[in-house]
Amino acid sequence: MNILLTNDDGINSPGLWAIAEKLVNIGNVTVAVPDRNQSGTGASMTLTEPIRMEKARSPVAGVVDTYSIEGTPADCVIMGVEYICKGKVDLVVSGINEGANLGLDILNSGTFGAALHGYFRGINSVALSAKYVGEVIYGPAAIIGATVSQLLLERDDPDPLLLNVNLPPQEFEDIKGIRSTILGTKAYLENVEEFKNGRRTYYWIKHNRETELVSDENTDIWVVNNDYVSITSVNPYLLSGRDNKVIDDIVKVTAMSAGHG
Repeated sequence: MNILLTNDDGINSPGLWAIAEKLVNIGNVTVAVPDRNQSGTGASMTLTEPIRMEKARSPVAGVVDTYSIEGTPADCVIMGVEYICKGKVDLVVSGINEGANLGLDILNSGTFGAALHGYFRGINSVALSAKYVGEVIYGPAAIIGATVSQLLLERDDPDPLLLNVNLPPQEFEDIKGIRSTILGTKAYLENVEEFKNGRRTYYWIKHNRETELVSDENTDIWVVNNDYVSITSVNPYLLSGRDNKVIDDIVKVTAMSAGHG
């Protein structure tokens, strides 16, 4: 089975190679990834200029090919599926993202945007993110992500799934469990910071202001904030819960494999 792996943090992200180490054990992994950090690009594509692509070296043994692409995460999936792999992709994995992608913030996420473009092409796709406080803990996300990926590869259903998976900032043994969730509200809003350099003024948009909206216990935001793993099925219209029975089965098997059954 052929897996296309990408992210939005760029080719040097530790999370990319943490999940690659697990995925090579379950399929043929091709990496098509931005050459730099592309956080916040959502599902945007590059349509007004050409895209450059170079072969790169993978630090993980067993990866089929690695490509560094001067473009967005969505560009990477399009290049990967349509050109590099010639349509022979059974699963798209995007991540592991440095930071959570929860609620309506997935609209901003290049990690989720990449998975969305896989789903658009009829491919089972998963966006994988790890919330962090201080230092990112990638190990549990790699284990859970590989288990979910294996289950998606084993699916015998013509209708693809688009999953958004988020992990809390905990070591594996401190995670309370795994839950099927719906999207919460918007977890973060933006601030504008002003900087002056001589006569010129510059502005940075910072996506770091937490909202005061209250999230229900069945939402991804509440679940991750309370140290559970969240698995959300999302369709292109941003409605959750369409495949609850399927997701419940995935959550059950994943939880059992993680010792939370």
